[in-house]
Amino acid sequence: MKVLVLGSGVVGVTAAYFLARDGHEVTVIDRQPRAANETSFANAGLVAPGHAYAWASPKAPKILWKSLFSPDQALRLKLRADPRMWAWFLLFLRQCTAERARANTINKLRLCLYSRERLHDIVADTDVAFDGQGGGCIYVYRTPENFEAGVAHTGILRDNGMPLEVLDPDGAVEKEPALDPVKHKIAGAIFAPLDESGDAHIFSNGLADHCREKLGVTFAFETTIRAIDVEGDRVRRVVTDKGDHMADAYVLSLGCDSPFLARPIGIKLPIYPVKGYSVTLPVGQRNAAPVMGGVDEENLVAWARMGDRIRLTSTAEFSGYDRSHKPEDFRAMFAAARDLFPDAADYDQPSYWAGLRPMTPEGTPFLGKALYENLFLNTGQGHMGWTMAHGSGKITADLVAGRAPEIDLAGMTLADR
Repeated sequence: MKVLVLGSGVVGVTAAYFLARDGHEVTVIDRQPRAANETSFANAGLVAPGHAYAWASPKAPKILWKSLFSPDQALRLKLRADPRMWAWFLLFLRQCTAERARANTINKLRLCLYSRERLHDIVADTDVAFDGQGGGCIYVYRTPENFEAGVAHTGILRDNGMPLEVLDPDGAVEKEPALDPVKHKIAGAIFAPLDESGDAHIFSNGLADHCREKLGVTFAFETTIRAIDVEGDRVRRVVTDKGDHMADAYVLSLGCDSPFLARPIGIKLPIYPVKGYSVTLPVGQRNAAPVMGGVDEENLVAWARMGDRIRLTSTAEFSGYDRSHKPEDFRAMFAAARDLFPDAADYDQPSYWAGLRPMTPEGTPFLGKALYENLFLNTGQGHMGWTMAHGSGKITADLVAGRAPEIDLAGMTLADR
């Protein structure tokens, strides 16, 4: 078939790859001049099934309320006169029960583990380079109380197929030698041997090049999508600022912009942007940088080693579609990173970035048919788009081909939500 993929983030590009592997004639449309130039540009870089916990939990409402008065919170809310924000929050709060948090975490973990395997399939097939770093990720706790709670929290992941190791400070240093100078500051860590990291932007562009050169995929960059035009129970065309595109099947992978195209054709997608901040720093010969990715659980600051760079990420900010940032927005992140890794990188050479994660209240994406026979959703991967993209792409290709996906899609389809 002729298939049109809307969006060239890591989610759209991996879907295009799997669709083209099935023999379809694939075109990808995006407003940017190249792939992965928005949400996928400078994200955390962690491929982390070991961190697949649902954000909507019994603790989340209290944290968000506290953030109104304490701006250094990692999860923070900036109130806006935006009806979409309030409607989304009502749905989010409904998910903040222990029962729903457990179900959503299990659904996320299932997709994350499956997706990690598909990433390895892609790399084996294409040999795409992306500063990948295997060997696991480490999740560090500063206080005994939080460490004890974190260990107890891992039960839901371990019970559902995620191997995890509990480490004392000496064990943490054995896994990550860069922690040795600050061993006295940590209570322990959890090691996820299956987790890994890499640069999603480099990966997406390398895979896009492979799709173009080896699989015949067409990329229509610098093309703004205006509308989806439907007729009866089918999508008839996609209207852009550079003309119309017609296909046999359409895949919606536009992240935070997906609801704006879906709503005029009768599809309500509860996807709302959650802003994240990152800084990328050079690692010189003298620096004692960590060798693996991880998270400072006390401060919710993530790090990922990417060749001669290290990326720090933090903050989940509900502030609408604002992508702006200023140096002081990174103050708490820098303080936590310097305290844990005082010589990890050249901290005086930062490259700042802020992007929008397309979050659903449950934390799982929308996958599958949506109201129209030839329209498929592959959107809403949220803060784990880099982790979930590869599995989501394979599932999308299976559904377009009429094959049953290899995993259960409970909690990931429009119909059951």
